[in-house]
Amino acid sequence: MIGLIIVPAGGVLADPQPTISQAKAKLEKLNDKADKVVDRYNTATESYKDAKKRYDKLNDSYKRKLSTVTELRQQVVAMAVNGYQVGRDLTTLPSLVTSDRPDDLLYQMALTGRLSQERAGMLAAFDRENRGLKAERDKAQAALGEADEERDKIRQERAEVEKLVTQQKKLLNRLGAYRAGDPNSTGIKYTGPASGSAAAVLSFAYAQVGKPYQFGGTGPGGWDCSGLTQASWRAAGVSLPRTTWQQWAWGANRRVSLDALQPGDLIFSEGLGHVSIYAGNGKIVHAPQTGDVVKVVALSSYGRRLVGAVRP
Repeated sequence: MIGLIIVPAGGVLADPQPTISQAKAKLEKLNDKADKVVDRYNTATESYKDAKKRYDKLNDSYKRKLSTVTELRQQVVAMAVNGYQVGRDLTTLPSLVTSDRPDDLLYQMALTGRLSQERAGMLAAFDRENRGLKAERDKAQAALGEADEERDKIRQERAEVEKLVTQQKKLLNRLGAYRAGDPNSTGIKYTGPASGSAAAVLSFAYAQVGKPYQFGGTGPGGWDCSGLTQASWRAAGVSLPRTTWQQWAWGANRRVSLDALQPGDLIFSEGLGHVSIYAGNGKIVHAPQTGDVVKVVALSSYGRRLVGAVRP
C-alpha cells in the first residue's frame, strides 16, 4: 500500500513546531545565556561611565590649567613691558649723575629690581604650569581613548543582547507566555517578617512588582535583576555596585550560608548571571528575564542553581 503525503499549498513542508517542553528547554538556555550577556553589557556600561567620568575630571583640570597659563602669560607680558618702561636708562651712571632728584632715581632702581625678581618668579611658575598642562592633557587623551574603547564594547554587547531578546520574545509568544508588564505598576505591599533596613528594601522591591523586566533597566519603569537589587538597597541607604558580578565581589566579606538566609539577603545564581532578594518565609522577589515582570515566587521554585548569598 502506498502512503500519501499531504503537501500544503505552495508545495513546501513547514518546519515542525517545537513542543512546549522543547520550547521551554530552549527558553531556559536562552535565559541563562542572556543573563550572562546582560551582565557583561552592564559591566561595560559601568566601565564606560567610569572612564568618561575620569576624562571629564581631567578635562576640567586641563581647562583650569589652561586658564592659569593664559593669565600668567598676560602677567608676564605686562610686567615685561612695564619693566622696560620703568627701567630703561635708569641704571646707567649718567642718569644717576645728571638726575635732579637722585633719591627718586634710586627708588625707581630698587623698584625695577623687585619687578625683575617677581617677573622671574612668574616665569618659573609659567614654566611649571606648562609642564603640568602637558601631563594633564596626555592623561585626558588616554582616558578619552579608554572611554571610546569601552563604548565600542558596549555597542557589541548591546547587539548580542538585542538578538537574544528577539529570540526570547518569539519563544514566549509561541508559548503564549509573554508578559509585557506595566511600567506604572504600583506593586504590592510587603507584609513579611523583615525589619529595619531589610523592611525598607523589601517594601521598595514589592512596590515594583508587575513592572517589566528590561535588560539594562534601572527603573523606574523597568528593571533588570541587579538594577532592582541596587535600587532596593539604595532605598535603605546602602550603596551597592551596579552589576551582579560587582555586587557579588562587593559582598566578599558579607557572604552568608544559603541555610541561614534572612530577609533582604541577596541570592546569586551559579555563574553569577542573576541575583534576587530573599523576602522571608521561603520567598524571593526578583526581575526574572525578558518577557516577564518583577514578581514574588517561592525560592523552591527558582529554576536556577544557586552559588551563594550576601547580606549587605
